[in-house]
Amino acid sequence: MPNESLKVIPLGGLGEVGKNMMVLETDEDIVVIDAGVLFPEDDMPGIDIVVPNVEYLVENLDRVRAILITHGHEDHIGALPHILGSVPVPIYAPPMAAALIRNKLRERGRLRESELITIGSGERIKFGNTFEAEWFDVCHSIPDAMGIALRTPLGTVVHTGDFRLDNDPTVGEPTDFAKMAEIAADGVFLLMADSTYAENEGYSGSDREVAQTLHDVIGGAEGRVLVASFASQIARVQMIADAAVAHGRRLAVVGRSMINNIKIARELGHLNIREDTMIDARGALGLPANRVVYMSTGAQGEPQSALARMAAGTHNDVDIRNGDTIIISATPIPGNETAVSNLINDLVEQGAKVVTHNTRNVHVHGHAAREELRAVHNLLQPRHFVPIHGEYRMLKAHVDLAIDHGVHEEDAFLLTDGDILRLTDDGGEVVGEIPAGHVFIHGHGVWDEHGNVIVERRLLASEGFVVVILGRDSSGRVSGRPKIVSSGFVHYAEADRLFEDAVNELNSVLDRDSATSIQWSEVEATVKKTVGRFFTQRTRRRPTIIPVAFEV
Repeated sequence: MPNESLKVIPLGGLGEVGKNMMVLETDEDIVVIDAGVLFPEDDMPGIDIVVPNVEYLVENLDRVRAILITHGHEDHIGALPHILGSVPVPIYAPPMAAALIRNKLRERGRLRESELITIGSGERIKFGNTFEAEWFDVCHSIPDAMGIALRTPLGTVVHTGDFRLDNDPTVGEPTDFAKMAEIAADGVFLLMADSTYAENEGYSGSDREVAQTLHDVIGGAEGRVLVASFASQIARVQMIADAAVAHGRRLAVVGRSMINNIKIARELGHLNIREDTMIDARGALGLPANRVVYMSTGAQGEPQSALARMAAGTHNDVDIRNGDTIIISATPIPGNETAVSNLINDLVEQGAKVVTHNTRNVHVHGHAAREELRAVHNLLQPRHFVPIHGEYRMLKAHVDLAIDHGVHEEDAFLLTDGDILRLTDDGGEVVGEIPAGHVFIHGHGVWDEHGNVIVERRLLASEGFVVVILGRDSSGRVSGRPKIVSSGFVHYAEADRLFEDAVNELNSVLDRDSATSIQWSEVEATVKKTVGRFFTQRTRRRPTIIPVAFEV
């Protein structure tokens, strides 16, 4: 059909690591691939998680057919409980992801009202009149990771999901090159591929190498061993369990999310661990130091994770002791480097020996490096290319690689969240943009990035606040002498003199205005302007000014 077009609209994951969500649209139908979260950054004080802005999907809900999931990591499924209320469409997910999603929806009280369908590798499902999806195995750092081949009126779109090439993973399936070759035989109209390590030459490495290193480190440790990893790193759990058995130790798992994930993985047959290998954390306290290995969450330095609480001495069951060996079997997600560094310092200060990827081969990436990306490009030979999953420099590196491997420069599109790419038989161009910024979640609170909450929190975090307390008589006039208190603004030794001068300045302005009857809103404006200007001139800082009145 000469007028047929396909729109590609990223709602998250392009220009950032996290919050992955991709929209594919024809005139009749819309499908969404993944719905993930972004973990809060330093300029997001108090925020629990960040989810995509789905306003566009809400506006076009009559055409949204489904959300298709590639795998079970939080940055691909974590937003589902938060968006299904406004985008109530079926979810199709591989087994491990489906089990994790089911738990999330149950915890949020959304399971009964949600339609969650488990799919397997090789299954084909039609969505509306213009899409047919087929899932295929890819190797990643969680079982049941898959890519998606989406048949459209213009040709096949391949979304790799997160992947790497490992022909012999310890858990899960290798990336299905045979299926990708079969897809390529019919031609690939558009490739959307993982860009996280598009800057890194070589290969991501093999889990088998990591398994051997972990075996050696655990075998050489004289005291307790504690391994920190992602809660979803099921292959790492199997490695640690195998090493524990080989060296006469028992495995104690710490951290609710890791315990839940291991339960799911065992039920799905992804883990082979004998019952007598496992022991709970409290039971492990009675074992000799050289007869236990702990595995916990916290490899990213998350403040409330099990390892962080151990380092702070606030964990109920495990403390850090002199002579412990702690293996951090992960690399910091971009943005987490400082938190991880601080955590390592805390652990070393308490006498632990810390082993990281910088000193031993205790972790391999779950994402393809450049040689692996080259192999995929050479196999699929797409007409069009969009890099996904990465910060801007990663996306740019992947675009350059794609052009070097046969994609015409005008057919490689470096998009960012909210761009609308329109593809036709004649080519493609970015034709506009839609709102696709952050939506912040804190408890039950939900705010976008233009709302007052996050703006005020950033200001409070950087400048502090000042409360001006005023008496107000029955006529609405200010009565008595105002009082000023503050937090996070000025050192207490300077406060008395500074606040006294500010009150004198404010009184002179209020006395001048007292001849006329004024509304409280006018008093508020006067206080904010006068006190704010005074503090800016005296301190070169701009605290938030909060006037408060009480009746006298």
